[in-house]
Amino acid sequence: MANPYIDRAFYEAVLHFESSTDAQDYYYKIMETKTGRTGKNGRKETVRDQILRIYAMLFCDDMDLQAGQPAGPEEVEATADRLYTGEMGLDPAHWYRMQHHFPVIDDDNYDRFAALVIADLCAGPLHEAAINKGDMLLVGEADPLHMTSEQRRNQKIDVLVFEQGTSGL
Repeated sequence: MANPYIDRAFYEAVLHFESSTDAQDYYYKIMETKTGRTGKNGRKETVRDQILRIYAMLFCDDMDLQAGQPAGPEEVEATADRLYTGEMGLDPAHWYRMQHHFPVIDDDNYDRFAALVIADLCAGPLHEAAINKGDMLLVGEADPLHMTSEQRRNQKIDVLVFEQGTSGL
């Protein structure tokens, strides 16, 4: 069942988080909303928990997380450099985290970065581009910052496309 809170308004709130107190209020309100599910620890799951769990499932497959475990600051920071839009490259036009001004991902903003990626896939420009133009989010290999340009050109990439109604959120 789709999560009704992961929509365009939420995407816009995450996108404008740093420039608007209204966006911050909306972001925190949605992130702390209960989803109706109960986690393995017996605690009611929030939208934040769900986003971090989905992020871990999509992007942290080589991070030794157990199935259903949410991504933490280390996992999000370690995987953020793998995400590209359009084509591989470290320029701001293609490197997702720099395109959205996340030069540092840490304890203070890792959940906001994960929320941005998931909201973008579900209701943002990435979602619209996938449907209308066939553009996709590319997931490259680990550690592209320490690759040579030739290694980056030849790296294995995975394509992530969400069709309408299949996101699991």
